[in-house]
Amino acid sequence: MRAKFFLSTVLCLTTFFSFAQDTAVSEEELTKYATVMDSINEMTLAVQATLSDMVKESEVMNGTRYNEISKIIDDPTKLNEAQATPEEIAFVNAVAEKKKEETVKINQAFQSLAKDYLGASTYNKVKKALSTDPELRKQYDALISEMEKDNEQVISEG
Repeated sequence: MRAKFFLSTVLCLTTFFSFAQDTAVSEEELTKYATVMDSINEMTLAVQATLSDMVKESEVMNGTRYNEISKIIDDPTKLNEAQATPEEIAFVNAVAEKKKEETVKINQAFQSLAKDYLGASTYNKVKKALSTDPELRKQYDALISEMEKDNEQVISEG
């Protein structure tokens, strides 16, 4: 009877400790997670720059007018009150369509990176750990900060 109890206790503890080890985030997992998130951040910044350039280089309207019209684009009454031209409406819709297309690309890239490069279970494990472990969050923030510095160098050199 004692042997059974001892054996079952050892098995339970072994299972518990192996589970505990599985939930710990390794430096490699954290680095891969940060790499995925940094890549997505880079893509997002590139899209924002593209959309901004579209507005800045527009011959149809300036940035202020774009902001005004984009806020009311779905309200025909307000568009009429703002005296929005068909060209302005078409331009705002073109920018919105470009944003939508690029957002789909970013989402696809994110899913691919999370699944194929990092692994779905690792992604979920690291994401959960970051929300509950302040020390891990500090490490992650430091990694992201370093990666962003590298991004700035690449952007300024490019």
